[in-house]
Amino acid sequence: MRRTLIALALAASFGATQPVRADDAPQDNQAGETKNAQGKGRKSAEKLDAIVVNAVPLGQNADQIVAPVAVLAGSALDDAKGVSLGETVSSIPGVQTSALGTAVGRPVIRGLDGPRVAVLENGLSSQDVSNVSQDHAVTLEPFLADQIEVLKGPATLLYGSGAIGGVVNVVDGRVPEKAPDNGFAGRAEMRHDSVSDGRTGMLRLDAGNDQFAIHVDGMHRDNDDYDVPGGTLANSAVKTSSGAVGASLLGSWGYVGLSVSRFLDLYGSPAEPGDAAEGEDPVHIKMAQTNYTLKGGLVKPLDGIDKVEFSLGHGAYQHVEFEGDVPGTTFSTNSNQGRLVVTHEPIAGWDGAFGVQTQHRQFSAVGEETFVPPTATTGVGVFLTEQREFGPVKLELGARHDKQTVDPENGPKRDFAPNSFSAGIAWRFAEQWHLSFNLDHAERAPSEEELFANGPHAASNTFEIGGDLQKEKSNQAELGLHFHGDVVEGKVAVYYNKYKNFIYLADTGDIEDDLPVRVWSQNDATFRGAEAEATFHLAKGPSGNWDLRVFGDTVRATLSDGAGNVPRIPAGRIGSTLSWNVDGLRASLGAVRYMKQDKIAAFETDTAGYTLVNAHLAWTFVNDDRSQWEAFVDGNNLTNQTARPATSLFKDVAPLPGRNVSVGVRAYF
Repeated sequence: MRRTLIALALAASFGATQPVRADDAPQDNQAGETKNAQGKGRKSAEKLDAIVVNAVPLGQNADQIVAPVAVLAGSALDDAKGVSLGETVSSIPGVQTSALGTAVGRPVIRGLDGPRVAVLENGLSSQDVSNVSQDHAVTLEPFLADQIEVLKGPATLLYGSGAIGGVVNVVDGRVPEKAPDNGFAGRAEMRHDSVSDGRTGMLRLDAGNDQFAIHVDGMHRDNDDYDVPGGTLANSAVKTSSGAVGASLLGSWGYVGLSVSRFLDLYGSPAEPGDAAEGEDPVHIKMAQTNYTLKGGLVKPLDGIDKVEFSLGHGAYQHVEFEGDVPGTTFSTNSNQGRLVVTHEPIAGWDGAFGVQTQHRQFSAVGEETFVPPTATTGVGVFLTEQREFGPVKLELGARHDKQTVDPENGPKRDFAPNSFSAGIAWRFAEQWHLSFNLDHAERAPSEEELFANGPHAASNTFEIGGDLQKEKSNQAELGLHFHGDVVEGKVAVYYNKYKNFIYLADTGDIEDDLPVRVWSQNDATFRGAEAEATFHLAKGPSGNWDLRVFGDTVRATLSDGAGNVPRIPAGRIGSTLSWNVDGLRASLGAVRYMKQDKIAAFETDTAGYTLVNAHLAWTFVNDDRSQWEAFVDGNNLTNQTARPATSLFKDVAPLPGRNVSVGVRAYF
């Protein structure tokens, strides 16, 4: 988790570093405007609420969307960036991370993870195999992102059954949609982490004019095994390289562009560190992915049509799990996907969009531990979303229908037809208050590993068995209340989610091939939770701006018929942060308390509570018309606590890093 909780600290300062939420109102521009990679000005407080949420149609800003949305951008994203995507977004209330060391961390949204949370790059699936097992890394690099968007709650309407728990969309501009304002822009960063003697560097360049734009980016990370209280976590090192080249044709008609990207990762599994005395070699994973993306947008191509946006993606992914120098299982995917969204002009006061999404994915796991057979998954979905304002009331409606076929080698194929419906209403009943209410019905088809797994998987230390499963059905209601005042801003949300045929990985207590046996099982389940946060603007003057932020979130998940608790549910947490900024300086000090998690499933162990104390200091030492340079120091887990997240399958063997101090410099030009 290392650096992500710093974002919580900085969120208290709505001036310079606030993560944007759907219900945040514009704030005073306390930090001033600085350069970002697109040359449009690095996002500061006043600009954050004007960010367009790319994952949602109609070109809406974060504060215009009824459904719960959060965005990390600008300096809040800079300070939140971690090694994994899950680590980065866990600064957002209601969002935590699964964890295997620092290399692996998938987002957990309101207790839901894996194949229920869609991980996207610019609206297209990452097409890795991170949803197959908790030891598989996501192939998206937070250090190269412009902004990261989180849709909390079912997002199946827009992205299909794999988004029944939510969406995390990484926006990185690899296919340019416009040229920098001054023809050239970029950003760079270098940092060193004490906890792993880690080194990270990145560079991004954008150039172009009103007819053509080009984008180049690259980053490299080299982290050794990291320190934990009392020693070093063996086999936790990670080395990552990522880069892309993209170019687009531009005009008043819109844009069309192409990008090619490459992601390379090499990391150890702390769950399998090896034992020389027993002749056991450590397990490490070597990963490579190449993606090709064609993307475009046409402005008013036909009467009645405001915009047409399309994306086509092809991805080739492979990772090999090595035991020592001996290759074991090789996971591969070869995928094609497409997405078309058509935004129509207003019809009788209704604004809306409709679209189609397709995918074809060929998955295989070949080797000594072929625990999932080669499988072809094909799907197509159509969707419609509409909205209208009635004075102080805004109404959003939507529907989607999918057809999906999962065809394993040497086995009968399975066909599913999920349907999704949503309705949301926001009522601004006073100038500073508004109330939101969302109802969602969502359905999900089981994934490959849930249906067909049958065998040992050393990297995750599990003997996994699939089942003859039916599609999941979810009915969720959420109520939110929001207040925006000059001195205090706050919000609270409560939600209730009833699942039919909920799919979960259950421990059996049995041992097979010296591995614990876990079976994909199905039962009805109930999720209920709450999130709240408030920011108090304590002082504003020549000596600086002071803000205090407090927040908390909790989720409870139980199975029906007395079957107990859903496994690996996040612990409740509460945090508080004091932030200060003046001129070119900003600083914060905060703590987050993770509660004990003893509402556990059968054969699952309790998780002790822990408190993470974090601090941040940044100094902008150059800020002119050409560039901005910032030096920073981040402190994470300053009291060197042993932190074991309840969401992790590996919490008992792989705690989070101990005390870490990161120092570095970043530039915008």
